[in-house]
Amino acid sequence: MGILELVLLGGGDKKEEEAEMEGDLAASSPIPNLSSVASLVIRRCSRILLLSVEQLQQSFEDELPDHSNQPTSYARNLVEYCAHKALRVETQRPDHLADKGFSLLTFDMMLAWEAPDTETEFLLDENGFSNCPEVDNDDEGSLFYASVTRLASQIDGKKTVGLEAFAQIVSACALVADPITVHNLFDALTSSSGGRLHFLIYDKYLKRLYKVLKSMKHIYGRPQSFNFSLADGEIILEVDAKSILQHTRISTRPGRLTLTSHALYFEASGIGTSKYDLSKDLKQVVNCELTGPWGARFFDNAIICKSDSVVEPIVFEFSGHSHRDYWFAIIQEVLRANKFIRKYKLKRFQRAESLSKAALGIFRSRAVKEAFHGMPSHFKSILPFNLAEKLPKGDKILEALYNHLELMRIRFQNHDGLVTASYEKQLTGPLSDSLYTLTRMGFLLLKKEDNPEENGVLVGNIHVGETSPLQLAIRESVRYSGRVEEARATLYQVKVEDIDTNLAAIKDLLFPLFEIGKLLHLLAAWEDPFKSRVFLFLILYILYRGWVRYILPCFFLSAAVYMFWHKHHSGGKPIQVFQVTPPPNRNPVELLLMLQEGVSQLQTNVRTGTISLLKLRALLLAAFPKTTQKVAIAMVIVAVGFTLVPFGHILTLVLLELYTRKMPVRRESSEKLVRRIKEWWNRVPAAPIQIARPEEHNSSR
Repeated sequence: MGILELVLLGGGDKKEEEAEMEGDLAASSPIPNLSSVASLVIRRCSRILLLSVEQLQQSFEDELPDHSNQPTSYARNLVEYCAHKALRVETQRPDHLADKGFSLLTFDMMLAWEAPDTETEFLLDENGFSNCPEVDNDDEGSLFYASVTRLASQIDGKKTVGLEAFAQIVSACALVADPITVHNLFDALTSSSGGRLHFLIYDKYLKRLYKVLKSMKHIYGRPQSFNFSLADGEIILEVDAKSILQHTRISTRPGRLTLTSHALYFEASGIGTSKYDLSKDLKQVVNCELTGPWGARFFDNAIICKSDSVVEPIVFEFSGHSHRDYWFAIIQEVLRANKFIRKYKLKRFQRAESLSKAALGIFRSRAVKEAFHGMPSHFKSILPFNLAEKLPKGDKILEALYNHLELMRIRFQNHDGLVTASYEKQLTGPLSDSLYTLTRMGFLLLKKEDNPEENGVLVGNIHVGETSPLQLAIRESVRYSGRVEEARATLYQVKVEDIDTNLAAIKDLLFPLFEIGKLLHLLAAWEDPFKSRVFLFLILYILYRGWVRYILPCFFLSAAVYMFWHKHHSGGKPIQVFQVTPPPNRNPVELLLMLQEGVSQLQTNVRTGTISLLKLRALLLAAFPKTTQKVAIAMVIVAVGFTLVPFGHILTLVLLELYTRKMPVRRESSEKLVRRIKEWWNRVPAAPIQIARPEEHNSSR
C-alpha cells in the first residue's frame, strides 16, 4: 500500500516541512492540553496575524472572557477564534482559492476543531493534519477521480472531517459557503464518502469554484461582447449559448441566454435581445414546461416565463432535463432574492448584500455541478433563497437574515465607529460579508462611492462559541425538514399510479362515511317508517332543545378521545397495514371506453351548467318580463321571511321539508311539486350567446 498511500496522502517535501514544524512545536508548546493539530494550527494563525502564540491567546481571553472561563470548551473556542481571525486576513487576497496553502490551512482548521485537545486527539493520527498532494484535475468528475476519492477515504479515514467542523470553519469564508446552505453543501460534497469530507474532495471543490469565479469575472469584464447594457449595480451570473431555443407563439429562435442579478436576457441570432425582468414586481411566474415538435408536449426540458411585461409567455428550451433544472433553479434564486428585497424594502447595502448571497450561491452550485457531475449532487439546495422557500419555517430564516441586514445598516450609519473598530470588535458584532467579498473580486453591486472596500469597512458573519439567531432559525427549520422527509417517505411507500386503484383506496378509506350516508338515505326514503319516525322525533327534539350548536364540538371531542385512546394503547407500535380491495383488471379497450364515457359525462355536465347560467342571465336581465316578475316576487317573499322569522325556525322547516318529502303522506304532493318546478325551469329560455373571433372579442372590450 506504500505507493498508493504516497500518491494519495502526500509527497516527500510536504511531509518534511510538516515534520520540521512539528519538531519546533514539540520543542516549545506554550499552550498546554492542546492536541498536536490544534497547536500547529494556532502557530500557523499566529504567523499569518504577525503575532506570537501568547499574544493571540491573550487576545482571545481579553475579547471573549466568557468562553475562556469554560475549561470544557476552551481549546475548541480558542481554535475557532484563531481560525476566524486568520481567515479574515487570508480571504482578503482575491486569488486565495487558487492557493494550495489555503486549502491545506482550512482543512487543518477543521481537523483541529474536531480534536482540539489531548482528550479528543485519538480521533486523528499522530500527524493528523492534512498533507495531501495536489492532484491534476484535467479529468474533471471522472470515474478515476471518484475511485481515488473512495480509496483515499478508506485508507486515511482519520484525515476526514465531519459536518460541524466544516460548518464552523468554512462559514467564515463567504466564497466557500453560506451559513444558510453550509449543511447542504457538506451533504453534496460527501454524497459518495459516507458523510465524511476528505481533503481531495474539498480541494477539488475549491479549485472548481475558483475557475467558475475567474470565468465569470472574465465575462463580466467584457460588456462589449453582449448586445445589451448592464444597469448600475447589475452583474452577470451565468451565460449559456449551448442549444438554447426560444419559443414564442409559432416562432423558434436559437440564441444565447444570460442571467444577471436583475433580469434574464436572450440574444437571438441576428435579431436582437429580449429581456425578462426579475427585479420588479411584475407578477413573474417561472415554471418547468414540456416541449415538442409542432406544439406537442413530449420532452420535459423547457422553462416557461410569464409576467405583466410580456404579452405572450416565453418558453426557453434546453438541451436536456438536467440542464433545464440547473437554469430553472438559478432563475428562481434571483427571482426570490429580488422578492425578498421588495418584501422588506431593502436599499443600498442591504439590497446589494442580498443579491451577493444569491450570486455566490449560484457560483457555488455551478462549481459543485461541474466538479462532481459524475456523483449524486443536490446542487439546488445550495441556493440560499431557494432553500429558505423550500424548507418548513423558511420564512423564519428570511426574518433572521433581515435582522442581520438591519444590523449591517445600523453599523454603516455609524461609519466612524466601523473605521476604527478592531478585528476583535468585529468578531463580537457579526454581519454577512458576501458583498465585501464580491466587491474585492471586481463584481460591483454598488456605486463606487458606496463600495465598502473604498470606505475601509470590513464585516463578518462569525460567532465564536455561540449560535447566532440566523443559525438558530436554520437549525429549527432543518429539524422540521427531517420530519417532512420522513412523512414524504411514507407517501412513496403507498404511492398508487392508476386511477382505478386510487378510487378503490378512497372507497375503502371512506367506507364508514359511505355507510352513514346510506343509512341517512334509507331513513329519508321512509322504507322503514318506524325508524324514520324515531329519527324525525330525535331531530325535532335536538332542534327544540337548541343542541344544534353542540354537534360540531361533540364531533371534535369524540375524534380527540379516539386519537388519545389509540395513542395510549398503541405503545409506539406501527399501525396495521390498510388492506384495499383491488379493482377488476381491465384491458386497454375497456380503459379507453371508460375514458370516453367519462369525457362524455363531463361534457354533458359542463353543457348543463352553461345552459343554467344563460337562463339565470336571462332572468336577471329581464329578457322575459313575465317570468322575471314571478321570480322577483318570490325572492321578495323569501327576503321578508328571512327578516321576520328566526333562523332556527327556518332551519327546522327546511330540514322537515327535505326529510319528510318521501313520507307516505307527502310523497305524492312532493313529486307533483318537483315535477312542476322542473317543467317551469324547462320553459325558461336561455339568453342568446355568440362565439366571437379573437379580434372582435378584443375590440368589444
